[in-house]
Amino acid sequence: MVDYGLARRATLASVLSGRATLTDVCDAHPYLLRAAKFHGEGTDVTCPICRRAKLTHVTYVYGDELGRYEGRVKRGPELDEMAAEYAEFQVYVVEVCQSCAWNHLASSYVLGTGEPAPRRGRRARASE
Repeated sequence: MVDYGLARRATLASVLSGRATLTDVCDAHPYLLRAAKFHGEGTDVTCPICRRAKLTHVTYVYGDELGRYEGRVKRGPELDEMAAEYAEFQVYVVEVCQSCAWNHLASSYVLGTGEPAPRRGRRARASE
């Protein structure tokens, strides 16, 4: 697991010192804000920038064997199911403020069974 807390603190220190502006750090893409609104998981952590809203975690999954699920937003129970089904995939958790558009990569980690995926023949893929 990689925790990006140090990078987060450095970014916040840059804002407080004036080296970075609010527009530099409150730049969430509209798709990320929409994902936070409809698919994110709420937290009890207050936004460090606007201090008005609670942060939302948006969790994305990436991996070679995920196919059509790669790059999608997933929640905790879905991650548990995927961890039992796939050999290995990367998970990225982004914290998002829906009020001021603050966003920062919070953590990343690897999930999966750790066993190599069975190789499928061409016919098996065509029948899926």
